[in-house]
Amino acid sequence: MTPFAKAILNWYDAYGRKNLPWQQNKTAYSVWLSEIMLQQTQVATVIPYYERFLKRFPTVIDLANAEQDEVLHLWTGLGYYARARNLHKAAKMVAEQYGGEFPLDIEQMNALPGIGRSTAAAILSSVYKQPHAILDGNVKRTLARCFAVEGWPGQKKVENQLWLHAEEHTPSSDVDKYNQAMMDMGAMVCTRSKPKCSLCPVASLCVSNKQGNPLDYPGKKPKKEKPVKETWFLMLHHDNHIWLEQRPQSGIWGGLFCFPENNDPELEHQLTLRGVTDSDIHQQKQLITFRHTFSHYHLDITPILVELSKQPHMVMEGSKGLWYNLSKPEEIGLAAPVKQLLESLPFELQSEHD
Repeated sequence: MTPFAKAILNWYDAYGRKNLPWQQNKTAYSVWLSEIMLQQTQVATVIPYYERFLKRFPTVIDLANAEQDEVLHLWTGLGYYARARNLHKAAKMVAEQYGGEFPLDIEQMNALPGIGRSTAAAILSSVYKQPHAILDGNVKRTLARCFAVEGWPGQKKVENQLWLHAEEHTPSSDVDKYNQAMMDMGAMVCTRSKPKCSLCPVASLCVSNKQGNPLDYPGKKPKKEKPVKETWFLMLHHDNHIWLEQRPQSGIWGGLFCFPENNDPELEHQLTLRGVTDSDIHQQKQLITFRHTFSHYHLDITPILVELSKQPHMVMEGSKGLWYNLSKPEEIGLAAPVKQLLESLPFELQSEHD
């Protein structure tokens, strides 16, 4: 065991996190669920989602047998919805191909949808103590600083260097504790903006600490201006119901329910498509434009609220739509801006009728 690994394990025994929900009564299913939820999401945000998910789907078979709409509904608000779609796909594969038991081979685990090399290693090391190195965002930061690995970890060359350090220091015993300790180090000590170097168990081994420049590592992603796109949401409302349509499985908000969308303010075509005539429209008003930001671009959304005097009969070609009941909402996955608009809708409707 390297001096680095020994120091990390001693620190974990004294200060590491041992009471997180997914650390109790560990199974491959519960650890996998937590690992997917924790991707790009903080522990405090994940805990209530994790607990609700596990209550509703206690086993991977329960999750495999669920409708995708319900899975997306329980995921609503966690973001990065491809994770939820992959979670559901992977559960089905584990149920069908492996009889409901996760594979113990890292290559087979890695081949499941949404599971990369580090996630597969985290599950197998945590539950079965298999000696695999992990490399999530927290671990990348700790290793980049300690060994002064230059460059942005999103570049393959830099990531490969970090994997070499990760593998060199991952011990063959206590690997479950060591990998948890490395995640805790990045979350609690070697933090992004204010690393607590005076509390760090490997400060004496840390090159960036000796250089006095830990914030120079890891290298920053090259900055690119995010483009801005525009869209218009058509909000058809009648008798406390609002029309929503399920989006295609791929692309943004895949499989989630959303308002009909148009890339310019001329909505006549969208109304005609849905069998809405001028005589059906009681009143129409434009709501305030707001911005929703994705990792690659900003989306400026302008909602148009259309009050209908009667509910048209919607003929949907090859896609799924529903009149969403605002008083008794259906359990479906909603895109974040849609959820936001639905929550503010009672105030909009109130102001109309005042």
